[in-house]
Amino acid sequence: MRSLLFFSLCAMALSSCNQAKDGYTINGSLRGDLEDGTQVFLKTIGEGNQPVEVDTTTITQGKFEFSGIAEKPELYYIFVDKVKGYTAVILENGDIDFEASIDSLGFAEIGGTPQNDSFSNYMEESRKISLRQKSIQEDLQRATTSGGSPESIAALRDEMQELIEEYQGFETKFVSENPNALISALLLERSISTKTIESSKAQELYDAFSAEIKDSKPGQRILDLLERLKASEEADKNTSIGATAPNFSGPNPNGETLELKNLLGKATLVDFWAAWCRPCRAENPNIVSVYKKYHDKGLNIVGVSLDRTADAWKKAIEDDGLDWNHISNIAYFDDEIAKLYNVDAIPAAFLLDENGVIVAKNLRGPALEQKVAELLN
Repeated sequence: MRSLLFFSLCAMALSSCNQAKDGYTINGSLRGDLEDGTQVFLKTIGEGNQPVEVDTTTITQGKFEFSGIAEKPELYYIFVDKVKGYTAVILENGDIDFEASIDSLGFAEIGGTPQNDSFSNYMEESRKISLRQKSIQEDLQRATTSGGSPESIAALRDEMQELIEEYQGFETKFVSENPNALISALLLERSISTKTIESSKAQELYDAFSAEIKDSKPGQRILDLLERLKASEEADKNTSIGATAPNFSGPNPNGETLELKNLLGKATLVDFWAAWCRPCRAENPNIVSVYKKYHDKGLNIVGVSLDRTADAWKKAIEDDGLDWNHISNIAYFDDEIAKLYNVDAIPAAFLLDENGVIVAKNLRGPALEQKVAELLN
C-alpha cells in the first residue's frame, strides 16, 4: 500500500510559516528495555538519498531531548541505537512531543506543533486503510494457495481494487481539507508524479493552498510537475486511437535525417525500443516475422530507439536482423520523440493506417500480425 511508502518521501524538504517559539524542542519518551546512555540520532537525507546524522543525544530513564532552531520546517528522522526502524518527524520551531515503543518505532505518536499534528492525522488514517489492505492480502493468499473458488478469489481482488480507489479518494480529500498542511503539498506532489490524478483536479487542489504552502519547496515543485502532467495528458490525446500520429524526424544509423511522413506504408508500425530493453529484444523475432511476411504487401516499420549509445543501438539492429528504417537521438527517455508520444516505458508501439491514423497501440505476438493482416488484406 502506498501509504506505507510515505517515508520514501524522505528527501523532500518541507517549508511553512514560522512558529511563535524561537526554537524547537523534541521531548522524547521511549517504552521498552533500554539502558541509560543508549544513543538516539536525529538524521536528515543527504546526497545519494543517504541518511546524514545532524544531532545525537542519549536516553536517561526512557527520556531523551533534542533542541535547536529550525529556520524552516523539514522532515527529519529519529533512529535509536540497536533498535530496528525509525520515525519521521517534522522539525519545526515549537515543543514537539514524541512517544514510542522500541518494538514499533515507526508507529510513534508525534504532535505538539501544527505540521506534526497534520502529519500524525494523515498517518493515523492511512494506517487504518493499510491494516484493511493487509487483511485482504492475507485472505487472498489463503484463497489462492488452498484452492479457493474462482468466484471468491475474484471477489477479493475486486475488494482490493475498491480499497485502492478508496485510499486515493482519502488522500485527495485530505489534501482538499488541509490546504495549510505541508503533508498535503507532498501528497499532491506524489500524486502528480505518479499520474494518479488529473491535471484539472491537481490544479484545483494547488490553487486552494495557502500562500505559505505554495511558496514551500514542494509547492514550488508542484508547479513544474503540473506543467509536465498537462503536457503528458495532451500527448495522450494526440496519440490516442483515431488520432493522426504526430510527425517526427531524426537521424538514422548513417546520420541521415528521416521523417515519419515520408516513411508511411499502407500500414506502419512505429516501434519504441532499445538494445538494453529485454522485453523489446524478446519481441523482436515476432516483429521480424511479421515484417518479412507483410512488407511486400505494404507494411513499413519505423524503429525509434531510446538507447544511451549509438554502438549498442547499431549492434542490436544487426544482431536482431531489424531490416527496416531506424531513428534515434541517443537520448534515453529524454528523447523528444518519446515525449511527443508520451512514452515513459518500453516496448511501446503504435500501428498506423495508410493515412497515418493510429489504429492500435502496443500490439504484440499474434495480435500484431492479426491487425496488420486486417489492414493489408
